[in-house]
Amino acid sequence: MANIVTIAAETRAQAGKGAARATRRTGRVPAVIYGGKIEPSLISLEPRDVMKELHRGGWQSRMYEIQGGPEPVRALIRAVQFHPVTDNPVHVDFQRLVPGERIKVQVPVHFDNDGTSPGLKRGGVLNVVMHVVDVYCDADHIPDQFTADLSPLDFNDNVRWHDLKGTENSKPVDSRDFVIATVVPPTKVEEAATPAAGGSKAPAKKAAAKKG
Repeated sequence: MANIVTIAAETRAQAGKGAARATRRTGRVPAVIYGGKIEPSLISLEPRDVMKELHRGGWQSRMYEIQGGPEPVRALIRAVQFHPVTDNPVHVDFQRLVPGERIKVQVPVHFDNDGTSPGLKRGGVLNVVMHVVDVYCDADHIPDQFTADLSPLDFNDNVRWHDLKGTENSKPVDSRDFVIATVVPPTKVEEAATPAAGGSKAPAKKAAAKKG
């Protein structure tokens, strides 16, 4: 089950662009929690808390417990809007999690044992096709990550969906057994032989003297 991160919030009374701008002027980030078949909850967040989570890998599947309202709310970050100049977050959308509800999430893939892969040890390159995988899972069983074991891979071997560890409670959005990563052999660049300036001639053979 995913780790739950607590994030502090304050409620805000009004919706709309004007209210959001007013919230930003106070130095906070406006946000909304939607879903669960109830009215959206309007909140605001401390910018440093938002940036801290965005800088950590895997926030798309991280479960948050938002505290500050009448009751704690568990949710996922679904979207973040950024300022076009400063790149600071200006709005955050959360989706409320309901126990037993099936949701779609992006789960990051962690690659393990690269130091023992025969192909990588011989100079191969890991070609990562998918850094994250879109899956359906229960709101109570959101995985932190999937793990790909690279230890058996030689040249042209790959890791597919069925090879990943930690997928027991997840179903991929893509029903195929898709490739996650492949070990590609090293590319050798051979220099073509360049003819000498003016061309080259084969050495002339000496004619055998005729005996009289």
